[in-house]
Amino acid sequence: MVADLSPAQVRAAIQQYLLDALPKPEAATRLELAQFARMLRDYPERGGKMLRGTLLVYTGLAYGASLEGVLPVAAALELFQNWALIHDDIEDASDERRGKPALHKLYGVPLALNAGDALHARQWALLVEAGASRAVLLEFVRMVEQTAQGQHLEMSWMEGQRFDLGEPDYLEMVGQKAAYYTAVAPLRLGALAAGAEPPAAFSEAGLKLGIGFQIVDDVLNLMGDPAKYGKEIAGDLWEGKRTLILLRFLQQASPEERRRAEALLRIPREQKPAPEVQWLHQRLLQSGAVAQAQQVAERLLAEGLEALEPVLRGAPRGAYGALVLEILQSLVRREA
Repeated sequence: MVADLSPAQVRAAIQQYLLDALPKPEAATRLELAQFARMLRDYPERGGKMLRGTLLVYTGLAYGASLEGVLPVAAALELFQNWALIHDDIEDASDERRGKPALHKLYGVPLALNAGDALHARQWALLVEAGASRAVLLEFVRMVEQTAQGQHLEMSWMEGQRFDLGEPDYLEMVGQKAAYYTAVAPLRLGALAAGAEPPAAFSEAGLKLGIGFQIVDDVLNLMGDPAKYGKEIAGDLWEGKRTLILLRFLQQASPEERRRAEALLRIPREQKPAPEVQWLHQRLLQSGAVAQAQQVAERLLAEGLEALEPVLRGAPRGAYGALVLEILQSLVRREA
């Protein structure tokens, strides 16, 4: 069997389903509610890779589901991604998202936060309206809880000015904050939407792939092409995020450089001196920490794919399983 749905077709189907589920400005009864509708549609209309939704769809198809059966679940997953990004951008004081100003930069924090809450509600509405199974609903609950827990870890470290952290701390945080909803949940939700029991490899290998994805995102934040990356280059340094790259650099730096870097990272974003941020940016690139992080990402990719390949190729419709593997391979080897 040859899979007959291209990734572009899947992305278009998910986005159309998602946008059809959101309010339309032209149908609003007041100007304020037309603005509300535009805000809810803003991030979804910007597009994005729809990586997670596409993974979910192909996994569901591999296990025997129909496109119509998995589309609502995939659209709900992409809604989760969008409302979580609105909240994340506020919490991180980010300036950009997908190449444009972040929503709170356009409308202010209170309105953006409210829009994120409304998208969160629509996520659950899509699932309920589609008659999603209890197993699917519980997986969404676990995904939201895991992501929030990981986000709490990261924000607590930044608020508490923690620098006594190492690779195990980073891997634990990223495993919850990003890896679960990037790879584990899409794979598990695809199987669950098809009425199948997700293989154990989806959790174990998916976690490795999701962590690899986030490490590459950390790398791209320092050396990506701004036109492709869609977010602020060196934004992690302005925000003071404890990435694997930063932690490796601090462990290897001279006492003087470590003191200088920590002093900069303790300063609130709006007060950070740009020349000092540029210095730390260049030192991270020169230190070898970026290359070391890339090696970790490559290792995790290889281990995750090795565990998943027999499972996905052995799925009832293995041609779709092969497409899942192709997408997963692109998680680490990417430019955006």
